[in-house]
Amino acid sequence: MTSGGRSGGLAGVVVGETQVSTVGQEGHGLTYRGYSIEDLSSQSTFEEVAYLLIHDELPDASQLADYKAELVSMRALPPALKTVLEQIPADAHPMDVLRTGCSALGTMEPEGGERSQTWVADRITSSLASMLLYWYHYTRDGNRIDETAGGDTIAEHFLTLLGQAAPSELTRRALDSSLILYAEHEFNASTFTARIVTSTLADQHSAIVAGIGALRGPLHGGANEAAMELQSAHATPDAAEEAVMGMLGRRELVMGFGHRVYRDFDPRSAVIQEWARQLSEDRESMQLYEKALRIDQVMKREKNMFTNLDFYSAVAYHHMGIPTDMFTPVFVIARASGWSAHVFEQRATNRLIRPAGEYTGPMERDYVPIEDR
Repeated sequence: MTSGGRSGGLAGVVVGETQVSTVGQEGHGLTYRGYSIEDLSSQSTFEEVAYLLIHDELPDASQLADYKAELVSMRALPPALKTVLEQIPADAHPMDVLRTGCSALGTMEPEGGERSQTWVADRITSSLASMLLYWYHYTRDGNRIDETAGGDTIAEHFLTLLGQAAPSELTRRALDSSLILYAEHEFNASTFTARIVTSTLADQHSAIVAGIGALRGPLHGGANEAAMELQSAHATPDAAEEAVMGMLGRRELVMGFGHRVYRDFDPRSAVIQEWARQLSEDRESMQLYEKALRIDQVMKREKNMFTNLDFYSAVAYHHMGIPTDMFTPVFVIARASGWSAHVFEQRATNRLIRPAGEYTGPMERDYVPIEDR
């Protein structure tokens, strides 16, 4: 590990090397193992990308067919895990459900022996939607759904379980593309958290659970939920503009804008914005998109700030019928493959991650016995 010196939030500090992705480098806005996000999101599928991240190379047709079949076979949950999920309250945040479900799965199917790190990565990637939506339906209507239903892709699996019906092709394709966009992003907060846990020689489930915990916060994964709250809180684009101007005047943070590593634009944003537009037109409901577009225009005009992936993802997910508090869990389903790739990479050249801190507290003081204080 190398360091660029003291920096708040480790901004600009290089903490390690990776072959998984490039982020924000000149000429390479975002690539996964050398493939541009634009090519992947327009031409591949999430299963191809998950295979690329976890297995290092894109699959050929035969490998992809086998991989998809393997992921389908891994959807079923252990009965004991279903029992755990049934005990989680209906008003729990879905991120807490995934954190608990993944942790419980690690106790029932611990890594080791025939359960290789690759097997664990595929098992987690394939079963997260099963955990989330089994809990969702059980705690709302007592329905113990068949968590294995839903076609041969993770996007169709999620949408089928959510709505208990096959999704439209447009919705399936849009979700599949968004999973690709969210799958990996170098040393972001949750990935770095997973690598830190891995560096202690902890098991893979612990690393993924830690990543889920880091993604829970609104400054990371939760930004898409915050963006939805802003977009839906106002009746018209004019009202949305007025509200945002007020926020800027009060110097409040407007979620869904800017990015720590991108200086000019987030290459993922244009892709998800187009899906948001298409879904809005398909639903014949443009109001939410128009409010989002106005907020986008205001932020460019007033602050010269660009949208990040989370901003228009909120519009797209809303029109897919995904509840707002499930936006970040969809992020988890996608990012599990990226986290796993980083777990493997950290293990391959491991050294315990232990940065130094600069002490700013009081200097040495004399201890005073309690009776004299």
